[in-house]
Amino acid sequence: MGGIDSALVAAIAAAALGPENVLGVLMPSPYSSEHSVQDALALADNLGISTSLLPIAEAMQTYETILSPLFADTEPDVAEENIQARIRGNLLMAIANKFGRLLISTGNKSEMAVGYCTLYGDMNGGLAAIADVPKTRVYALCHWLNQTHPLGADRGLPIIPSSILTKPPSAELKPGQLDQDSLPAYDQLDDILYRLIDQHQSLPQIVAAGHSPALAQQVIQLVQRSEFKRRQAPPGLKITDRAFGTGWRMPIAKRS
Repeated sequence: MGGIDSALVAAIAAAALGPENVLGVLMPSPYSSEHSVQDALALADNLGISTSLLPIAEAMQTYETILSPLFADTEPDVAEENIQARIRGNLLMAIANKFGRLLISTGNKSEMAVGYCTLYGDMNGGLAAIADVPKTRVYALCHWLNQTHPLGADRGLPIIPSSILTKPPSAELKPGQLDQDSLPAYDQLDDILYRLIDQHQSLPQIVAAGHSPALAQQVIQLVQRSEFKRRQAPPGLKITDRAFGTGWRMPIAKRS
C-alpha cells in the first residue's frame, strides 16, 4: 500500500465499495523502507480503511532454509526477489479465502505489458483494477484525486500522501532497488507502448517518432516475451480500445 499503484487501487476500492469494506494489508520485508509503511498507514487513515500488518522476514528465512540445498553456491538474484512477492501473494490469497474477500491486483498496464510483475505473486487476485492504466496515467489520476477530492481545509491534506507521489517507484525487493534500474523512464516506455499497442505502429514508425531503435526494439521484445504472464493474470477493467485480456491475441511462442 505504500506505492503509487497500491494507493490508487485502494482509493478506487474505497470509493466503489465503501471504506468499511476495504482491508489494506502491509507486508514489509527487510528491504522495505520505513517510509513505505508510514505512507501506507497515512493513506489508510485518509481513506478511512482498516489495515493489517504482516511482516514477511520470518517467512523469507524459512524459504531460504528450505531452498538452501538447491541454492547453495549461487548468488542471490531475481529468484530470491520473486520469493518475496510470492510470499505476499500467498498471504493475500489466504486472507481472501478465509474471510470471503476479493483480492484486487495492483499491477498497471506498463508493468503488464513488459512483464515487470511476478507470477503467483503480485499478479495474484480476482480483479486487476488498473491493468489498463499506464504508469504515467496512474500518476495523473492520483494528482487528479488530490485536486478534486481533498480531505478538507480542517486537515489540509491530499487523499494520496505527497510522499507517495514524489518518491521514485520501487518494488523494494532488494537494497536500493528502483524500477528504472530495469525499465526505461516511464514517460518513454508509455509512449512506446501506446504507439505499439494502441496505435499498432511498427518499429520504424516508433523510431521515426523519436525513440532510439535499441530501446524501441527492447520494449517490443519484452511485450512479446511477457504474453505467457498476461494469459495467467486476473481479469482487468477495460478503459482503452486495446486492453490486455479478452480480445487481445498474441502468440505465447513463435519464431523471432
